[in-house]
Amino acid sequence: MKIGVLGPEGTYSEKAALCCSKGTPDATLVYFPDFEEVLMAVEAEKLDAGVVPVENSLEGAVPQVMDLLRRLEVVITGEVNLPIRHCLVGRGNGEIKVVLSHPQALAQCRQYLREHYPNAEVRTTGSTSHAAKLAQEFPEMAAIAEAGTAEKYGLCVLARDIQDARDNITRFVVAGRKMPEATGRDKTSLVIYLQRDRPGALFSILQEFASRGINLTRIESRPSRRGLGDYYFYIDLEGHVSDEEVRAALAGIEEKAAMVKVLGSYPRA
Repeated sequence: MKIGVLGPEGTYSEKAALCCSKGTPDATLVYFPDFEEVLMAVEAEKLDAGVVPVENSLEGAVPQVMDLLRRLEVVITGEVNLPIRHCLVGRGNGEIKVVLSHPQALAQCRQYLREHYPNAEVRTTGSTSHAAKLAQEFPEMAAIAEAGTAEKYGLCVLARDIQDARDNITRFVVAGRKMPEATGRDKTSLVIYLQRDRPGALFSILQEFASRGINLTRIESRPSRRGLGDYYFYIDLEGHVSDEEVRAALAGIEEKAAMVKVLGSYPRA
């Protein structure tokens, strides 16, 4: 079983994939430079699955991944919630002038950087592990990454738990090509496009769920890129598309919306 993740070795995506693949001894990880290549490889059937982040408890959604899930022909087959504990890592033998990391990690440690390294140059990299690899080369560079990543690349942990809030969790999803069967404890992810902006348009969509007692766990908007004020709505709800009430709600929504795409029905984390 081939599982695609953001590389190089030592990323949080790798850690999430290892959690998801427990009990699958023949699983092998394949590393990619960005999330788009992971999901495109799943779509092209070069991988059995791909693990990508969709939201963080501090910084919210990962917009690129949300757009890719809508655009590509893949389905969400599972999820894992991973606690994120950022560390500042480096060679430890020089004044830190540059701090490197993935944009999400940098954003999650914004307050720490402002307080402790206000004059340091902040640079973005493709992943936290890529930042750690670069920090190997120069003593004035440090990276934001996991403690295990520091060990992997021979770096010192200069500070631990530097994220802006201790309860820092990233939700990762597993993308595949076949929707799993209902388990009785499932979640369904949708994307909806209304097309016509009118009073009560979104309310009429949400009413389809409320009237059937379906609990929504997340709702978020993303620009459609068709014009200012035009949005896709991403919704997560409890239940599986094969459940009678969920099927009925989707039928009602399809009559009111210009587009409804089921991104996946899968076991809840």
